[in-house]
Parts: sequence; structure tokens; C-alpha cells
Amino acid sequence: MAALRSRVLSVFQGIHASSKIPLPLLDVRFEVCVTQVRGNRFLGIPKFRHPYWHLRKDRAHYAENLTPENKEFIRETIAKDYGPPSVISGVQTYDSPLKNIHKVESIEWFPGVRRTSTIAKKIGIQPLWLKDGTRVMASLLHIADNHVIRYNPPEQVIPMRHRKKVVPQKTLGKFGALIVGAESADPQEFTKEYCGLFKESGLPPKRKLARFLISPQAVLPAGTPLNALHYRVGDYVDVTGQTIQRGFQGVMKRWGFKGLRATHGVTKSHRRPGNIGAGGNKARVWPGKKMPGFMGGRYRTLRGLQILRINTEYNVLYVIGQNIPGQINSYVYVHDSLCRHRWVTEAKDARPLPTYIPKDSEGSPPENLYAPDVHRFDDPTITFEIVDTPVVRTGAKIAKAKGSKAK
Repeated sequence: MAALRSRVLSVFQGIHASSKIPLPLLDVRFEVCVTQVRGNRFLGIPKFRHPYWHLRKDRAHYAENLTPENKEFIRETIAKDYGPPSVISGVQTYDSPLKNIHKVESIEWFPGVRRTSTIAKKIGIQPLWLKDGTRVMASLLHIADNHVIRYNPPEQVIPMRHRKKVVPQKTLGKFGALIVGAESADPQEFTKEYCGLFKESGLPPKRKLARFLISPQAVLPAGTPLNALHYRVGDYVDVTGQTIQRGFQGVMKRWGFKGLRATHGVTKSHRRPGNIGAGGNKARVWPGKKMPGFMGGRYRTLRGLQILRINTEYNVLYVIGQNIPGQINSYVYVHDSLCRHRWVTEAKDARPLPTYIPKDSEGSPPENLYAPDVHRFDDPTITFEIVDTPVVRTGAKIAKAKGSKAK
């Protein structure tokens, strides 16, 4: 920038020397900052931007040098507002008396009704066995201390706009937005504005917030808890999560290419994609060609996953499949399946609406619930009968047997 300034000034000085234009008229002020822009396309990790309903969350931490008396006073104040610290369903939270201040009434099922989803944590993989002896892998999803934070009616819902697509107009004004939080935390870890989001529900701040579109008839009041009994064994769900960050990868890892030969004249092209041109009259690279690039860090959804087992004590779902997006201890979103062949078409198959409501006459549910075709660990061992089948010998085997006898 300095070199450009000096060069332009020298040009104007030459013009002043060869003309009668006064020098003050040639005085130039540079107020433009020239910067170099690289990488028009996305190459790195996307920057996190808070949605309009989500305020600044993290605050600056510094040494406050509090005395033991002040720390004890803060703990007493937090316990007075949100209840004493306790461990519920394996999660460190607060036993707040304000959670069940509202009563939830069940509604009748009707076609097109949509209820809320939940926030879960992917905590591992475990094998299960079916009653026919088939071994299947199941992912464990922990519904971690979910509570309803706020509800926005359909007229106040602003659609989430993406880079290339927008929420369809037919959904605008049809569904409301229910904000759900997961995992209560110490209010001292967050900003004052973020803690203000939870005043209506009377809950401590949550580590994770999510917005789900629901039908206005299936609304839940603020402070309502959501647990694993929100779903039933045998139901099908869709799980959305963020894939693991892999960075910049080649075509063999990113797209599963085989690669070129290891020998026979191949030099420095063992892991290359090979020819990428179209050939013919239009010799160019077509859009959408599978090339090296950034891998991972995208939200992906697996649809039509069946719930094989539910642990009601720790609120854990055993969902079939081991390829749920995300790494261990990452947050995922569990929705009712939107697959066409998994829709509920009759009222007798309807899920609990708007959520599971415990009844005093039922008592506490069992600790483990299994799907009908899943083998329980307390059941007798699976046994199979071995049936003797005649050995069928081919012509090659008969000739081989005759040759061995002749020797």
C-alpha cells in the first residue's frame, strides 16, 4: 500500500511540474484498504453463528479470587434458585422443584401431527441378539436431562436459511417451534444474557439448545422434562448428527476410490483419481466431480432406525446400527421417522402425544424394555437343533475318492 501511495504521488508531482495546475488541487487522500482475498469456496471448519433465538453463550473467565465464604454463599444461592445439586439418570444436574409446575394433558392422534424431538449423546456401541440368533450392533443414545425451555407460535417462527435452500413456504405458519435444552450446568459458566433464556422455565442454564418444529396441538409447557419413554421399543427414528472432522483428504479416503496400480509402470499416481475430463466435444471437468477436498464436519441424517431396547433408569436408547454420525460424547438429535413406510397411519399405532405422561395407577416402569424380536439376557439360552443332511458329492469329488482308493 505504501509503494502504491508513493508511486501515485510521484505521478501527480510530474503532472504539476509540466502544467500550471496548483499543487493543492492534486492533493490525494487514500482512505481505501486493499486486502487480498483467497479461497472463495469453503475450505475450513465452518464458523459457529448463533441463531436469532440463541444469545452469546460463553463468557470470559478470569481469576476472581473469591474467599471460601463467598463461594459457599454462591452455592447456597444457586441451590435456592434451582435446587440442590444431584445426579439424576447418571447426569449431574439440579433437583429443581419448578420442573413439574405444569401438568401435561394427552391429545388424540390425527394425521400429520408432529411432536417434539429430543437431544441425545452418543455414548457407545453394544451388540444385541435377536431371537433367531442373529447378532446386530446397536448404538447407545443417552437422553441427557432434556427439558422444554420455550415455545414460539407459528406466527413468530422465522425459518432457518441455508446457503442454497430455504425452508418451503408450505411449512411456514403451520408448525410452531419448541426450544429444548440438554444437560444442566453451573450458571457461573455462561453469560448473563444466556442465563436469561431460562427464567420462564425456572431451570438452570443448559449446555445444548435445539429448536424443533412441532404442531401447535402438541405444544409442551416450559419446564416439562423429556426422557427415554418419549419413544417406544420397536419404533423407528431418524438421527441427525455432525460427522467427524477429517480435514483435507484425497479421493481414496473421501470417496472410496480404489486407486491405480502399485506396479506395471505406474509412477507417483498410486492414490490419484485418474482421468477427470469429460472427453468428446466438451473437454472439461463436469460440476460435481468427486475430487479431493474437505471431509467431515457436515450434518447428516440416518433414517428409519429401529429402537431395540430402552433403559428407563438411565434414559438410554439402543438404536440399531453403528454408523450414526459423530464421535463418542457428541450431541445428536433424535426425531420420529419421516420415512414414508414408517409413518403412523392409524390411531392405535400412535406414539405418546405430546409426550409420555406417567400415571399413578401404572407405577414405575421396568428398568429395561425390549422389542418383541430381541433376545433378553435373562431368558434361556438360544439353542439350535443340528439336522443331519446327506452329503452331495460332485463328479470331481467322486473321481478324487476313486483315485485315492486305487493308490
